[in-house]
Amino acid sequence: MIEALVGSEGAERTLLFIEARDSGYAREISETFGISLSAIQKHLYRMEAGGLLISQQIGKTRVFSFNPRFPFLVETRSLLRAVLTQLPDQTKENLLMNRRRPRRTGKPL
Repeated sequence: MIEALVGSEGAERTLLFIEARDSGYAREISETFGISLSAIQKHLYRMEAGGLLISQQIGKTRVFSFNPRFPFLVETRSLLRAVLTQLPDQTKENLLMNRRRPRRTGKPL
């Protein structure tokens, strides 16, 4: 939907993922959307260089989130929230399902 504004579908999906979950790392985003890892990494590093995203190292993983000092952060996030509401239900469910805690051994799905 906002592909024309951000440059590509991969960049759009990367921003939507981070908006939906507040943070994310490259492999997680690439597996969610089926986009190559290198393409997602390029989008993330470009957005970090532009000041839109910040990253921090957690163990061996670089986790990206929105930069609170970005001048147009409120407007950007409100646009992304509006796009999230227009997505198909299946896509929204995939984005918003955020299982990060470990599961008990033998617990049924």
